[in-house]
Amino acid sequence: MADFLGDELAFRVIGAELVPPVIDAATQPAIECVPPVVEPVDSAERQSLPSFFIVGPPRTGSTWLYEILSTCTRLPGPSKETRFFDVHYHRGLTWYLAHFPSSNENQRTGEVAPTYFASAPARERIALTVPTAKIVCVFRNPVERLISLYRLKRAYGIIPWPLEQAIERDSELMESSNYAGNLRLWQRSFGASNVWPGIYDDLQARPQMFMDALADFIGFSRFQLAPSQRTLVHDSEHMTHPRSYYRTRLALLMADWFKARRLNKVVVALKRSRVRNLVLGGGTPFKAPKPQVLRWLYQKLRPEVEALEAMLHRDLSAWRHPKHVELGC
Repeated sequence: MADFLGDELAFRVIGAELVPPVIDAATQPAIECVPPVVEPVDSAERQSLPSFFIVGPPRTGSTWLYEILSTCTRLPGPSKETRFFDVHYHRGLTWYLAHFPSSNENQRTGEVAPTYFASAPARERIALTVPTAKIVCVFRNPVERLISLYRLKRAYGIIPWPLEQAIERDSELMESSNYAGNLRLWQRSFGASNVWPGIYDDLQARPQMFMDALADFIGFSRFQLAPSQRTLVHDSEHMTHPRSYYRTRLALLMADWFKARRLNKVVVALKRSRVRNLVLGGGTPFKAPKPQVLRWLYQKLRPEVEALEAMLHRDLSAWRHPKHVELGC
């Protein structure tokens, strides 16, 4: 028996069989329960810390926002997410700040981190480290977003289950759909005036107006989006099941291992190479969710939509019922 061991994840190879780890809610890295510790921050580190966080939830245009904001603000690179405040907090601020490019006094520093939205440890740690940070949340039709997140996690080998089982076994799918509850917690931690709730529909329909409002909130100069910047990136419509769940899962664990050692450039290079085609995609297309599952999800998440409507004083009735189109899953 041979073992591949990362810092947070393990994969076992027994003979010729690749045995996946138990992927249950309690083992998800995003909900790692480490007590928040206030790490001493010197003046140089404090100046380098982000002044804003785009905390998601996932599948609400975060990749597009990262690509756009990377031209006018100081963001981590070359990978979008550091997972510092929810997974790698124990590695310390030196590890975290090493992901950012050299400081530019004329640019705002921030992080696009959609896994932080439903993570209580992440929220508490950010509040302790950067209590004056501005927080951006972007909300999308919760059923469409949940299905898109499921598709992403399945395509990348994060979960092995069909949609119905994933809803029961992967807590992030439903917890990140708790829009009103999590928004209240962010407002309580940072103050309502420091938390900006954006709507994904606005980003899609009027990207320039969305970015103008975001710029005003974060505090950088407005700029004109180029025609090529008006299209969302990383759409999940063309994703498929992986050819081999085990191969894709192993690639994911390897990528996490490299990222934990700040070898993000290796991961980015591999994603741009032909290796990507060996571990991502190539499987069967995702089927549309069963009508009864869609109806159940809309009924289950409707109270969250109504609560968010009341908080934002905005009509979100289009999110309460299934559209008359088939949702690919």
